[in-house]
Amino acid sequence: MGRRRIFVVAGPRSAAAGAGVFEAWRAAQLSVHVCDWVDREPDIALFARVLAAAREFRPDAVVGFGGGSPLDVAKLVGALLHSAQRVEDAFGIGRLQGRGIDVVCIATTAGTGSEVSPNAILLDEREKLKKGVVSPFLVPAVAILDPQLTIAVPPSVTAATGLDALVHCMEAYANKFAHPAVDVYALEGIRRIAANIEPAVKDGNDLAARANLMLGALYGGLCLGPVNTAAVHALSYPLGGEFHVAHGVANSLLMPHVFQFNLPAAPQRYAEIATALGVTDAASELATAEAGVRRLAELSAACGIPARLRDVGVAESDLPRLAREAMKVTRLLKNNPREVTVEAAEEIYRRAF
Repeated sequence: MGRRRIFVVAGPRSAAAGAGVFEAWRAAQLSVHVCDWVDREPDIALFARVLAAAREFRPDAVVGFGGGSPLDVAKLVGALLHSAQRVEDAFGIGRLQGRGIDVVCIATTAGTGSEVSPNAILLDEREKLKKGVVSPFLVPAVAILDPQLTIAVPPSVTAATGLDALVHCMEAYANKFAHPAVDVYALEGIRRIAANIEPAVKDGNDLAARANLMLGALYGGLCLGPVNTAAVHALSYPLGGEFHVAHGVANSLLMPHVFQFNLPAAPQRYAEIATALGVTDAASELATAEAGVRRLAELSAACGIPARLRDVGVAESDLPRLAREAMKVTRLLKNNPREVTVEAAEEIYRRAF
């Protein structure tokens, strides 16, 4: 691309795994600065530190290298590097004013689909709530997916990120704003992830399973711009913001219960999701959909994901507050096929508890 000064946003593990890649770039006479500070799901303060480091280095391209968190931060750095706009003023849909320089995203997990999506998520530390920036200016110039980069990802992360990608596809398909063109990606993503997540978790060297998971995550990412997710993600955000539950784990804990709640509003859609998940022997549309809900719980259990909110440190007394916080995520709740009231949200949390 003719760029010479490369600012890399990564986490400590992904930076160590990519050391050979970065050395090859340096051998090609590129000036490479690796900022490996994104060691968790990022908050506003961490993003501000990375942005300041990027401005000091003055790159002509930004590379996100890692999972969804480094990729999201890299995309925001590219957008705000030469801008006076604050990231706090960009939260929401279509509020970002532009993009400063090109961003290349190299994924090392199969999960968020951030490498192709117009979304980036940060934790607002004061409100203890994850917030999203959604803008076409966040879509990377180049996305690179190599399943060999995911071989070293541990089973727990493979499971959590893979289930996150699965929820992207399912929520895009059963969505108030579902679209026929996006449905193609959503269903194929469900098929690939459902068939390959267990093999990838149990044998990290299964390159075919890893490749199919990456494609499934990519398809999920392609769903996020035109359709996006819904109530599973909205209800998972407070779990990440307050209890620091990994995003994919939070989605996995909630997805069977949200989908059971949604069934009356879209039984055909959920039956088609169930078929893509591998359900084949149900007697009716509703039975197929309900078998799909059970299949989701089985997949999570097979991948070693906790089964209940109480298993990740949530107390029953926390549930009303979580429900109130979830209601703030209106940009996702509006997509849900069935209206979610604060009472319904609390009941979903109770079923997951």
